[in-house]
Amino acid sequence: MLYTEAVDRLQALGAELHTAPGQPRRKFELAQMRTLMAALGDLQQRFRSILIAGTNGKGSTASTLASILAASGLRTGLYTSPHLVRVNERIQLLSHTLGTAHEVTDTLIPDDDFSRHLEAVIHAAERLVSEGKLPGPPSFFETVTAMAFLHFAGSQENAAPVDIAVLEVGLGGRLDATNIVEPVLSIITDISLDHTEWLGHTVTEIAREKAGILRQNGVLVTLPQHPEANQAIGEAAIALNVRGVDATAALPYNTTAVTNTRNRYPLDIGPLHIEVDSPLAGQHQQRNIALAIMAALELRNFYSYNINADAIAAGIRQTHWHARLEKLNHNGRSILLDVGHNPAGAWTLRAAIAADRQPPRNIIFGCLEDKPVEELAQILFPLFDRVLLVAVPSPRAASGQRLLAAAQSVGASATLEPNLATALTALINENAVITGSVYLVGEARALLMTQGWTSNAG
Repeated sequence: MLYTEAVDRLQALGAELHTAPGQPRRKFELAQMRTLMAALGDLQQRFRSILIAGTNGKGSTASTLASILAASGLRTGLYTSPHLVRVNERIQLLSHTLGTAHEVTDTLIPDDDFSRHLEAVIHAAERLVSEGKLPGPPSFFETVTAMAFLHFAGSQENAAPVDIAVLEVGLGGRLDATNIVEPVLSIITDISLDHTEWLGHTVTEIAREKAGILRQNGVLVTLPQHPEANQAIGEAAIALNVRGVDATAALPYNTTAVTNTRNRYPLDIGPLHIEVDSPLAGQHQQRNIALAIMAALELRNFYSYNINADAIAAGIRQTHWHARLEKLNHNGRSILLDVGHNPAGAWTLRAAIAADRQPPRNIIFGCLEDKPVEELAQILFPLFDRVLLVAVPSPRAASGQRLLAAAQSVGASATLEPNLATALTALINENAVITGSVYLVGEARALLMTQGWTSNAG
């Protein structure tokens, strides 16, 4: 199967959260994923895993932790979602470059491996469906998750499995396709309202779903957060006799060196002194960095991994996680990219803009229909002189009419642009923010980088 054919086959599976008119809403369950992986040899059992759930910060925590582990000499799998530009971004291998001081190399799954793994999953699924063991083909996310497991297990000839895989949960936790592994650690990041039609309409309900990644007698790394989330997670942890690890010790005690472009501060945790220098901008990232550090120390202290302060610092410094308060620059102009697509993310972006000494006065915005468009508009649009609205190229996109109505409801000066390129042309000499949808921000980043823009994150 050619790579282009593989991508087309995968895209044809459709998005889990999009329900076509007249069709029943998709039912999530783990039994089908377990059946699929059993047919593929249960290769997810060949490597250790870490599961990360939460509403915001999952990807930042995952990418930081994976970079730390790779800098420590561990061959590390990293599975995240969604992707910005290419679907291959979801499946990465990170490793230590031989002969260097903790230098990390990250490699997206090669096109040939992508095609081969997809073909293996499709063939297994078709056989299971024909035998009546599956009611239908696996979803997009289930398929890509299975492909990641095959890649991390070293299913290609003469390839060894990764030493450890860092897996970002896609939706919720309890019924997410990633949740068939037996994690050595579970991490829960900050929880807020998002995907309420699937996970519940309160923080308590959503937290219970996220706590589904916990295991009997397991280990949970987390931070104090919303009281309702704390209580729900705590109740689940007690019921399962989970040992909780509070990452507060890895939060900075002095934030004077924090800027809107990097997080720089010293940490002393027990005998370790760590000089944090992260390309992930914004004070909120300190919580994600703390979770990654404490998870790494758990692996050091209880699983005998050779992880030291220099490797932790080097991994943090080399973290690659784009479009999270990422500033692109070109000929004296700047564009801030951020994928915050829920109210908590919008408030984080608003705080970062407010802290900027020369904040941008223009915003390009588009998002999906299942997002709280009106609330996002209320949070963000009053900050800007000019709001350019773009319909996201997705079957789940919010309509231009809804975007305009949301802008008008908060008194914003807004125009509906036919596409992203037109919106960027309209701001040819202006600084701007682009946000609202991962799809929109990913398209913008790819386009701008081809035009010579450079990133503050490297």
